[in-house]
This record gives sequence, C-alpha cells and structure tokens, in this order.
Amino acid sequence: MRSYVTILVILFIALSVSCRKDFDYASSDGRLEFSLDTVYLDTIFTNISSSTRTLKVYNRNRDDVIIPSIALAKGLNSKYRLNVDGVAGKLFQNISLLAQDSLFVFIETTVDSSSTQNNSFIYSDVIQFDSGAQEQQVHLITNVKDAEFLFPESYTNGTKEMVSIGFDKNGNEVKAEGFTLSGDLLNFNNSKPYVIYGYAVVPSGESLKVASGSRIHFHKNSGIVVASDASIIIEGSLSVDQTILEKEVIFEGDRLEQEFVNIPGQWGGLRLLEGSTSDINYLTVKNATVGILAHGNNQMQSPTLFLKNTQIYNSLSVNLWSKTAYIQAENVVLGNAGDTSLYCNLGGNYNFIHCTIANYWSNGFRSGKTLEIDNFLASTSADLTQANFINSIIDGNSFIELALRSNELNNFNFQFKNCMLKFRDDSDAFSNHQLYNFDDQNRYINLIVNANADFEDASKNIFKIENSSAAIGQADQAESQFIPLDILGVDRTPSSDLGAYQSTKAN
Repeated sequence: MRSYVTILVILFIALSVSCRKDFDYASSDGRLEFSLDTVYLDTIFTNISSSTRTLKVYNRNRDDVIIPSIALAKGLNSKYRLNVDGVAGKLFQNISLLAQDSLFVFIETTVDSSSTQNNSFIYSDVIQFDSGAQEQQVHLITNVKDAEFLFPESYTNGTKEMVSIGFDKNGNEVKAEGFTLSGDLLNFNNSKPYVIYGYAVVPSGESLKVASGSRIHFHKNSGIVVASDASIIIEGSLSVDQTILEKEVIFEGDRLEQEFVNIPGQWGGLRLLEGSTSDINYLTVKNATVGILAHGNNQMQSPTLFLKNTQIYNSLSVNLWSKTAYIQAENVVLGNAGDTSLYCNLGGNYNFIHCTIANYWSNGFRSGKTLEIDNFLASTSADLTQANFINSIIDGNSFIELALRSNELNNFNFQFKNCMLKFRDDSDAFSNHQLYNFDDQNRYINLIVNANADFEDASKNIFKIENSSAAIGQADQAESQFIPLDILGVDRTPSSDLGAYQSTKAN
C-alpha cells in the first residue's frame, strides 16, 4: 500500500511539472553583454566572401531571457549574413537565452563594388538586439577592395579551360585549370590589384610586364606560367615605406584577412618553363607552395633568370627551386620555407652574390636544409657547371643547413667565397666527406662557420643584421663594388657586410 501511495505522489509531481511552462522568460531589456562591441571583418576583395567572424552574446543575469529580435539595420538588403546558434538569416525573433548562458552569432559578408567608383571603400552595418529604448547594438565594419579578376573560361558541360603548366618527371604534360594572357593583359599595372584564378600562362613569343607597385593575388591552386620562348619582366623599385612596399611588386594569396598573413601554401607559385627568360627586380613572393620553379638546360649560354632585390619566403615547400637553370641573383632574400629555401636541383649554373638564404621555419617539422645542391634527380642527371655563392649568408634553425649531393658521373662545381655558413656537425658525420672539406681553398674561400648572424627577427622573415652580427665587414670588397647598394638602397662601400642587408652599425 505504501509503495502505491509513493507512486501516486511521483505521478502527481510529474504531471504538475509537465503542465507548467518549460521556462519562465523575461525580456532581455537591454541587459545583454557582448564579446565585442565592433566586429571587423578585415579587408576583402569585391565579390569574394569574407572569413567567418564570431560574436558571443552573454546573459549574465539570474533570469532566463527572451531576445525579442536580432536584426541587421539594413535589413534584407544588408551584405552581411548571420547565423544565430546554427540558424542562418538576417532577422531572428524571440531568441531564448538561459541565465548565465551565451549564444553564438556567426557573421560573413560578400560585397559588390559595382555601386561605387572607388577602388577601396568601407562597408558597414549594425546588428540590433531588441528595438526602441531597449535596443543594443554591435557594429560591423569591412574594408572592401575592387580588383581586376582573371579566370579560366567555364564551359556549358561544367568543365573549365585547361592549360599546360609543365611536365612531370616522366616527361608527361601536366595540365591545370587556367587561361592564356593576351593583349592588354600582358601589361599588369598598379591602378588596382589583380586576382587570378587558375594558372595564367604567358604564351610563347609574348612577354608579361608587371609595373612597379603592382599587387597580384592568387586563389588556391593558381599561379603564373611563363612558357618556352616567353618572358616575364617585373619592374619593381625601391620603396620609401618598407611596411607597405608601395613601389615593390607583390605576389601573394587572395585572402587579405589578418589570420592569412602568414599561412603558407595559399597558392601555387611562379613557374618558369625551359626556354623562358625572366628579369625580376624588387619582387616579394610569399605564402606560395613553391615560390619560383625555374626550368632550364645546360645549353644555355647566359642567365635566363635575373633575380635582383627580391624576397621569397613562407613557401609551403621550396622558395626557389631550380632545375638545370641558369640564375644570376643579387641582393636576394630566401627566407623561411617548409622544406628548403633554395634548391639547386639537377645541375645548372648559378651565381648568388650578396644573398641571404636563411630558414627558421617554425610551422612544423622541416626535413630539408636551407640550401640544397645536387646534379641528379631519380634516373636523370646533369652537370652542375658552377654554383658560386659570394658574400652571402646560409643560416637556419637546424644544426646543418647545407646539403651537397653528387652522383660523381657529372660535373659538380661549386664555390663559397666570403660566406657565412651554419654547419654544426657535432657527431662528425661529415668530417671525412670530401664535399664538406672546408679547408679546400678551391671550394671554400674565407668561409665563416657557425657564427652568429644576429638577424633582427628571423621568425618573421626579417633578416636585417643587427650590430653584433659576425657578417659585418666580412665581404670581399672587390665583389661588392659590382653591387654597391644593398636591398634597401644602403651604400655598402667602403666596408661591406655579408648578405643582402648592410648593417646600420657605423663602419
């Protein structure tokens, strides 16, 4: 009998609870709190979606509340998109929020610049929580840039235009989505940025000229290909403001938000096919997969890639990868990369003078060395006619930053003259290796080993040398006379430092 009464009591309590409302809510009445009072969606290109931003809305009160409305001030015409606790829209009504709880509001935008003549403008709106006297606001602000968009043709069957971007190791042609540059598109200017989807090909017999101050942005799996018998001329110049680099040419990804500033592998890279020529001055290449991939052959009688006053860094794989190419490089900085800063592969012919080649990669494990040189690839080999490094720095955050690999069937000629090299062989693994005999005066002249380069901030690819650097005053002055100014236009005579930068220390 007692158990029967107990059951009746439990049923009565359950029925009483089920008959009441689940929760008793009060109006939010302007008592909400927010993680931000203004949400900045950074800079985006017109017609390209922004990254998603998150706003948290807090109910710090002891009462459960109802938010009567969450809306964009510009209503359904707003360029912003909201998602409130998993529901997309631009107007939300009677949103419940428990005591001491919070909800998420996710925010995105895509803005069309066709309604304005400005190349850059601010787009804004307001998220309104409730209305009237109880209204609370969070402001939304986005900087929008107009751009010249270049992309492959789309066909009615759903496919896109394809172009040749080179050959694989077996000699098979490799194709990717892309298009061929022609007419006015063979002259890039600085009036507004370019955004490239797919690979833009400079066809045989043509030349792409890129004016000082141009900004070229690449979507994922995109880049520029310079075909055989074609050329690229990059006419950057020294900038007054080293933060914005107003006169330099910049190649980078098309995501302008702050969180993408140092993300490697956002785009493919610049591909220079065999038989092409390139003259590059004051170019910055960043966040590619392979910054520059240069192909050549040993029949070349003069350099096909002139690289001056240029920085390449934060590549996912290799900053500058040369395959049997002929390169003349002066005042070049090859910084952090996921594998190798400079790879002189399958022989070739190289002169690197007053260059800084330094890899302080910190985004994960790095198996490669800062500088790698070989004269073979799989079953293919070619002569390393010469690889001269003069007045340069080879450094990094690994113990050994130089790899030399010769098949001994082909020529393997190299020389380091007045260079600084990181090579800490604590285990003596290379002590009897002929290629690493640093006493060999035919290959190593005035080599400084394992000294402090004292870079300003190597983790951020800032490779200016500070006043305690062992590179100060160690350059061969006769060689420096041919390149009297450093990458920043600083006179490096009469006492020259190693690398692309002259120290600010009084000589």
